[in-house]
Amino acid sequence: MALTKAQTVAALAEKVGVSKKQASEMLDALADLAYKEAKNGFTVPGIGKLVVVNRKARLGRNPKTGETIQIPAKKALKFRVAKVAKEACL
Repeated sequence: MALTKAQTVAALAEKVGVSKKQASEMLDALADLAYKEAKNGFTVPGIGKLVVVNRKARLGRNPKTGETIQIPAKKALKFRVAKVAKEACL
C-alpha cells in the first residue's frame, strides 16, 4: 500500500531530524519548484525527471459510437524514472 502524504512527511522528518511541519514545508516547496520548472525539465536526483513532450495529432475512435475522430496535437507532462531508481526497486 502506498504511503500517504502524512506518512511520507513523518518518515522524512524522523530520518532527517526535523519537525513534521518543516518536512511538510520542504515537500511542498519541492512540488512548487517542480511545477514551475517542468517546462525546462525538472530533475529529482536519484528518482527521475519531469519533462514536457509534444504529442502528435492522430486518429482515434469514439468507443461509444465507433466513429473515427481526429485527436489534435497537444503538450503533455511525462515522468522519466532514473536508472538508479529502477534498479533499486526491481
